[in-house]
Amino acid sequence: MTAVRRRDLLFLAVAVAVAVWLVVRAGYGDLPPFRWWLPVPLGVLAVAEALGARTLRARLSAQREGRPAPGRSAAAARPVEPLLVARVAVLAQASAWVGAVLAGAWAGLLLHTAPALGRLAYARGDTVTGVIGVVVAAGLVAAALWLEHVCRVPPDSDDEDPGTGSAPGRRSG
Repeated sequence: MTAVRRRDLLFLAVAVAVAVWLVVRAGYGDLPPFRWWLPVPLGVLAVAEALGARTLRARLSAQREGRPAPGRSAAAARPVEPLLVARVAVLAQASAWVGAVLAGAWAGLLLHTAPALGRLAYARGDTVTGVIGVVVAAGLVAAALWLEHVCRVPPDSDDEDPGTGSAPGRRSG
């Protein structure tokens, strides 16, 4: 599995922002007002993933160092299941993509409402919602990328040949 590239997330967010801006520009009057609490579930997911990353990082580092995780006794120390880490990594990658799409969507709304604060009746409330949406979606992307980083397997010192920097049995060049 390869790591999510930040450049791809940024490209996706910009593309979605432009598409949503065009849609909102064409039919803003027909849309219901956006309430401030609409992006709150994204914030909850971002906090959950950040807490999960912190906990998983502590458990993995404790396991690598051969000591119990913080807050656990030596008898209660259980190793982290590799399949769990793989599933969490997939969740983190999916969350990063979803966060990028939603950050772009909220930014697209902002592209239309922020310049029209004085002339559109619902623009003020929708702009506040858009700002909250962009902030929590960016927080979700950041938490997801951190969680993905925590799930990476560190290279074993036995896997690399000190002379060439490549794994044994592989040719470099």
